[in-house]
Amino acid sequence: MSESKKTNALDGKYNSTQIEDKIYSSWEKSGYFNPDKLSLANDKKTRKFTAIMAPPNITGSLHMGHALENTLIDTIVRRKRMQGYKTLWVPGTDHAGIATQNVVENKLAKKKINRERGIY
Repeated sequence: MSESKKTNALDGKYNSTQIEDKIYSSWEKSGYFNPDKLSLANDKKTRKFTAIMAPPNITGSLHMGHALENTLIDTIVRRKRMQGYKTLWVPGTDHAGIATQNVVENKLAKKKINRERGIY
């Protein structure tokens, strides 16, 4: 077959609306976004699943670790919902104590303040 007559299913640009709108609509109709609509959710023995979303640290720098964590937790929470768990994914508090301390101490140092000895 000549090159000009070959067709490839992957040719062209990816159009997310052609695929993802159908999937999202299916999820909405199924009740996956609301565990109260799932058959298992009405069972008094329904288990609960909670995950904490760690926010960016005080440095304000996001990195691949944040993206990876949020992707993994999102996947786990969605799976648990689909299994009938009552899920809650809540924002957490700063998880980077060392980075926080470093930023604060550097700001204090610029003002000639030391956390242990006061002003110097």
